[in-house]
Amino acid sequence: MRIDILTLFPGMFEGFLNESIIKRAIEKGVVEINLINFRDYSKLNNKQVDDTIYGGGPGMLLRCEPIFDCIDDIKTDEAKVVMLTPDGRTFKQSVAKEFKELKHIILLCGHYEGFDERIKSIVDFEISMGDFILTGGEVPAMAIVDAVTRLLPGVINEESLASETFEDGLLDYPCYTKPAEYRGMRVPEVLISGDHAKIDAWRREQRIEKTNSKRPDLFNKKE
Repeated sequence: MRIDILTLFPGMFEGFLNESIIKRAIEKGVVEINLINFRDYSKLNNKQVDDTIYGGGPGMLLRCEPIFDCIDDIKTDEAKVVMLTPDGRTFKQSVAKEFKELKHIILLCGHYEGFDERIKSIVDFEISMGDFILTGGEVPAMAIVDAVTRLLPGVINEESLASETFEDGLLDYPCYTKPAEYRGMRVPEVLISGDHAKIDAWRREQRIEKTNSKRPDLFNKKE
């Protein structure tokens, strides 16, 4: 998979791309991630990429020309352009699974007061992280890259992926490790019983109870 991130602040991604699972996925050749500063495509003398809003209003908007020219330059036949905006569809695990099937993703990070509306004409997906505002699209871009990359074959053990939260609409079961008792809190006896049938049943019950208690919205959908 190829992921191109269009950003005015590529330095924000240095640590993210050079640590942990993302770094290993890049080194394995599972994913190619490119940082592209679309300011480089500005034809203005001062490399300006934003301007005042027609009709008035606070702040500045991102101009069409540098973004259109940048996407025209890098887009392939398989590419899908993803605009990161609070107006978009909420990003969920189901969207990550949808994106992992793509060959080329272009992530467009906004800033200032957002995008000139005409930029949406070359966008395939508008994606939001939720009902809150961030200073730019870089943090959402990192979240999407992380969520999608870890689903690609060869990045994470398939068995681990199959048992994760949200995989079947339920939250994950409680997990414990050594020591068996700590500050008066004991690991449930069933987990150290060695009876795998009882362990599986307990975990299933815990997932249902936990989802119903903490995320009734998911539980209702599951029902």
